[in-house]
Amino acid sequence: MSEQTQDQPQDQQPSADAPQTPESVRKALRAVKDPELNLNVVDIGLIYDIYVTKDGDVEIKMTLTSPGCPSGAEIMGNVKEVASQLEGVRSVDVELVWEPFWTPERMDPRVKAFMGF
Repeated sequence: MSEQTQDQPQDQQPSADAPQTPESVRKALRAVKDPELNLNVVDIGLIYDIYVTKDGDVEIKMTLTSPGCPSGAEIMGNVKEVASQLEGVRSVDVELVWEPFWTPERMDPRVKAFMGF
């Protein structure tokens, strides 16, 4: 699944009669923080893929830093809540995936430098 919206150019901004784009959803998800790291889930590389249909259904594939992450349910719930609140979004499905397994290399380069990786 690639970050694309059916029938909508990727650089187009959403409007009242157009669905959100993967980029606009990703931008909104920067508000969701991993409570242990206090960094947003996008910059630490937990959001793998976003797909938005023209009807406003959003599918998000994400991971966690480890299978035993004690904040996993909270983080996933926050991702769903934030995406659900976007204008024009009809439904949100958040899928937890473990492939590829998360590593620090998935982090934004600025965050990696900040964290000392």
